[in-house]
Amino acid sequence: MKITIVGTGYVGLVTGTCFAEVGIEVVCVDIDAKKIENLKNGISPIYEPGLDDMIARNFEKGRLHFSTELPSSVNDADVIFIAVGTPPDEDGSADLKYVLDVSKTIGRFIEKYTLVVTKSTVPVGTAKKVRQAIQEELNIRNAEIEFDVASNPEFLKEGDAINDFMKPDRIVVGVESGKAEEIMTRLYKPFTLNGHPVIFMDVPSAEMTKYAANSMLATKISFMNDIANVCEIVGADVNMVRKGIGSDSRIGTKFIYPGIGYGGSCFPKDVKALIKTADSVGYSMRILKAVEDVNDDQKSVLVNKFLNHFNGNVRGKTVGLWGLSFKPQTDDMREAPAIIIIEKLLAAGCKVKAYDPVAMHESKRKIGDSIVYSADPYEAIMDTDAQFLLTEWTEFRYPNWYVIKKLVKNPVVFDGRNIYDRKELEQLGFDYYCIGVNTGKK
Repeated sequence: MKITIVGTGYVGLVTGTCFAEVGIEVVCVDIDAKKIENLKNGISPIYEPGLDDMIARNFEKGRLHFSTELPSSVNDADVIFIAVGTPPDEDGSADLKYVLDVSKTIGRFIEKYTLVVTKSTVPVGTAKKVRQAIQEELNIRNAEIEFDVASNPEFLKEGDAINDFMKPDRIVVGVESGKAEEIMTRLYKPFTLNGHPVIFMDVPSAEMTKYAANSMLATKISFMNDIANVCEIVGADVNMVRKGIGSDSRIGTKFIYPGIGYGGSCFPKDVKALIKTADSVGYSMRILKAVEDVNDDQKSVLVNKFLNHFNGNVRGKTVGLWGLSFKPQTDDMREAPAIIIIEKLLAAGCKVKAYDPVAMHESKRKIGDSIVYSADPYEAIMDTDAQFLLTEWTEFRYPNWYVIKKLVKNPVVFDGRNIYDRKELEQLGFDYYCIGVNTGKK
């Protein structure tokens, strides 16, 4: 079986590489010639643990190919995965321009039965639009070629994507024919040996499953942040509350950690898109709108604590940031809380220094040289008036507080991920602020 992956972003590249890892011949296609040339030379456009080695290994073995030529790659494929971007449009809806452009190209060049699979996160009804776009091009050609359209949403966690793909807890596939179901069953057979079957359903349900899953996880995060904010006011400790509710098997322990808001390429975009999808059919997603509002506000919590600590007199102060990416094990800064926090600190007249293990190059691309980038965590907080922990990278978990106290001008820590011991820091003479715990300070 030969498959073509259109789009070499996060989803497309991980998908294509993992399929190649089990022996399938894969062509990854992208219109970005520089990106394709870099991939041929072993340079990945994204940071994902283990991915670079897997790309190099499969490219060398001749199972993984990279190309800018979509027509020839379409013509030769048995299965085509559409994995191009679906960025939010101005109104928050998913922009399907790239998905439909690829669909038209498929219609122009397929010569035999082809299964077309949407891997991009797309709203309900997209498969119908893909089918229509392909069929219109076939009609122009007067070509009677059978094809199917399926939906196969991804559930990859950035930082653990390879493990998620190779050992999935579920594979969701929406199909509209027995033939498509048979092909997808064969394609995913190497990945279902852990006992988790492919879950087949109708196409609209598969499209909705992706949005529903991400929106549910985003809801848990915003709910816990709301609880954390109330805990601070009434004198409760959100960390204790989290343990209390997390022991309930109906709730569980995942995604109930308070913090500075969710970010990344999925949750913000998918919540907005689902809200817009519902609005378009006359239904208001009241809970999700509140989820979005809470998340927007939560990205300002640390800055507000910082301003209160200094009674608003922060102009000219230097702040050291640990972490820039929206989560550990990725360089992704899309919708990262760090971006909002940096903007607010700069607007308040502060100087900002930062360190992140992998995301500083991406930060420079997004916000330029408006902040100072440091070579290591300790350089980032040297001579600072305040220290912010934004991303809970492993190397930030056990810093040498004795060294830090000698390096900083003012020993005050704003912990956006609740990973430090308040009593330990206060005994060492630090002022300590976190999320959802009343420390006696506003």
